[in-house]
Amino acid sequence: MSRERLSPQQWARLELELGKGPLAHGFAGDQRWTLGRIKTLIGKLFHVGYTVEGVWKLLRRHGWSCQVPVRQAIERDEEAIAVWKDQVWPDIKHGARPGRLHLLRG
Repeated sequence: MSRERLSPQQWARLELELGKGPLAHGFAGDQRWTLGRIKTLIGKLFHVGYTVEGVWKLLRRHGWSCQVPVRQAIERDEEAIAVWKDQVWPDIKHGARPGRLHLLRG
């Protein structure tokens, strides 16, 4: 295990800053924290250099995990999805007959 480079006070501040979100730290666009963004933030705040892998180890050591937000379209039709899974997909999976290929066209 590598040596911890952030003091407990620095780690507490980093968690506070991460809670503010990427936009508060000048990262435009996608508002998710990436390892690269966190690496940059650590460098700016504490003048401590980490590799992307080192950032991942640091986060895991402090109980953080990789999470990807679940995004669903507003137009999502759960009933149509259920029908497709139950009726259309089994035919495709088991070799649909050519006469049923029209079901794939939207």
